[in-house]
Amino acid sequence: MEEQRQQTPTTTAPLVHHNHRPGRRKHSLVSELSGAVGDLGTFIPIVLTLTLVSNLDLSTTLIFTSLYNIATGLLFGLPMPVQPMKSIAAVAVSESPHLTTSQIAAAGLCTAATLFLLGLTGLMSFFYRFIPLPVVRGVQLSQGLSFAFTAIKYVRFNQDFATSKSTSSRPWLGLDGLLLALTAILFLVLTTGSGDYGTHNQEFDIDNTDDVNDSGRRLRLHTRLRILSAIPAALVVFLLGLILCFIRDPTIFNDLRFGPSEISVLKITWDDWKVGFLRAAIPQIPLSVLNSVIAVCKLSGDLFPDREELSATKVSISVGVMNFVGCWFGAMPVCHGAGGLAGQYRFGARSGMAVVFLGLGKLAIGLVFGNSFVRILGQFPIGILGVLLLFAGIELAMASRDMNTKEESFVMLVCAAVSLTGSSAALGFCCGILLFLLLKLRGMECSRFGVSKFWSKSSAEDMDDSVP
Repeated sequence: MEEQRQQTPTTTAPLVHHNHRPGRRKHSLVSELSGAVGDLGTFIPIVLTLTLVSNLDLSTTLIFTSLYNIATGLLFGLPMPVQPMKSIAAVAVSESPHLTTSQIAAAGLCTAATLFLLGLTGLMSFFYRFIPLPVVRGVQLSQGLSFAFTAIKYVRFNQDFATSKSTSSRPWLGLDGLLLALTAILFLVLTTGSGDYGTHNQEFDIDNTDDVNDSGRRLRLHTRLRILSAIPAALVVFLLGLILCFIRDPTIFNDLRFGPSEISVLKITWDDWKVGFLRAAIPQIPLSVLNSVIAVCKLSGDLFPDREELSATKVSISVGVMNFVGCWFGAMPVCHGAGGLAGQYRFGARSGMAVVFLGLGKLAIGLVFGNSFVRILGQFPIGILGVLLLFAGIELAMASRDMNTKEESFVMLVCAAVSLTGSSAALGFCCGILLFLLLKLRGMECSRFGVSKFWSKSSAEDMDDSVP
């Protein structure tokens, strides 16, 4: 036995061996800080638009959303995003007359009450368990592509957020030119790649090889990728945008006023409730159910498979509680979003500390600068916001790459196409469910209805008649 042990061949240990699944990546303070700004490409444009068009109180919104960030980061232990309710924001600024702050709050409260009840009664978990995966993937794909299309629009054209319209083509040069945006894209691609380095199994193995040059190349490649991935790329790009704000308009310094605005309870009339519910809450509710709860829970399982998947009940109740607290004081209605989670993960967030850091930053800005921070946001390079939003959208869309059969891909693509062209995730969802059921019905055994027996008998008779 001893002889056998001595004669057993030994193998050379791998030079570098990563046996981490997604979510188990060793994360650092720097990567969490970088991931914290991963969803600002969505957050900043919507907040700025509502502030300019609907007189949203920015200071109040920053303070309350900061508290939401800190609470959800500690509660869920994941980079759970806090994002504006997009459908309510779209209705508020695009339809005429524009919604007032009280009507926006009423819409948010109605949506929150619906999600809170769905979570409390267990219906949200029921929906989550029985909604087919291809349909969920279709919703994620449509949302991700929608973000990407919007991002390209931000990069290519100047934006007038007050009217929610693109204006002239963006010039190549300047402090918010195409060249700046393209440079940011190249920087993010070089530093973060496709977003998978350090998250999937990677082995730089020199096992059973005498090729010293090959092992040296692999070592250098690993070292270079490790150095690049350690750069807080998204944070660098965002900080560059903040610096450019003051360079583009130095008079910002004169307009800054220190201290938060006064927080007061809104007066919501019966007419506000009616307008808010009919015009804004009705289109927002299905979007919140699909993208803010179901898609978020599924995406959390994809990105962090070694951790317990987020509970649809807890996420749904979380959305309700957040808005029950903040909407009464004029804070922007918010929810969780799969796009925000994808964006934060894409740039390095691996724990709840990322959104805690983001919350602390928002809280400091809200308390120190208050509503005067609008002047800074108004000068933020929109091209850079587009770049951040582009990477977040692509990361979310790539969650749909796990469809294994043509049938699953067919359902997913039809659901995504209808969602995009109809501008309604609910419409795409309904079409996806109907298509999924039709395909299952098509493949069902029909013998219990006598159809198979009748068909077999008819086929046999036809064959007998055909024999001479």
